[in-house]
Amino acid sequence: MSQLTTVQVISALVVRSPFDAGILPAWEEQGNGVEVKWNPTTVIMDNIRSGYRTDVAIVTVAAMDELIEAGIVDGSTRIELVESRIGLAVKAGEPHPNIADTDALVETLRNARSVAYSLGGASGIYFKTLIEKLGIAEEVNSKASTIPEGFTAEKLTTGEASLAVQQISELLVVPGIEVIGPLPEAVQKATSFSAAVFKDAKNPQLSQAFLSHLQSAASASAYQAQGLDPRF
Repeated sequence: MSQLTTVQVISALVVRSPFDAGILPAWEEQGNGVEVKWNPTTVIMDNIRSGYRTDVAIVTVAAMDELIEAGIVDGSTRIELVESRIGLAVKAGEPHPNIADTDALVETLRNARSVAYSLGGASGIYFKTLIEKLGIAEEVNSKASTIPEGFTAEKLTTGEASLAVQQISELLVVPGIEVIGPLPEAVQKATSFSAAVFKDAKNPQLSQAFLSHLQSAASASAYQAQGLDPRF
């Protein structure tokens, strides 16, 4: 497919599951192409600061604010996409431990054989501060299965971890796992994500059409099916 009919995207991992499940196939059914480079927002921002450019960026709201302020993306193209919540998962078929409130969560994290979390993703960065605040950081980290980036639930399927923490939509990317539920509201951190077109986009018109596709009714249903709340 030619460059003229293919949009190049750099995106946070949070929308990977709805994109794969329906949003990208529906775009391609319209005769368009798409190539997505998946990374945590922290990695995306490092790449962009180092000069990386493409057509469309999907990052956290705070990161998008920075890109607009720096004049890297076209602020007039910005759209709000989804709000994401952090959850926990176990390997399919394993018992679901209690995370109904903060006390139950602390007990579950203490009793876990090993907790998997990402050092580079927004959820992992928050989780690291949360366990410090709860006073269990040393205990949890002594047996944690951390990854620099990627999908923490993969550590469940390999048996390296008994509990995985990440954005719920990211947990759902990995087959063979079950989401227990979101973190208790008292310690939950919801993160919102935006999309916009780069000022140096090679195909700004197609990029704009892609953003419209991301806010379609069908796309909204796809986000909801994968544990995300549409913000449009």
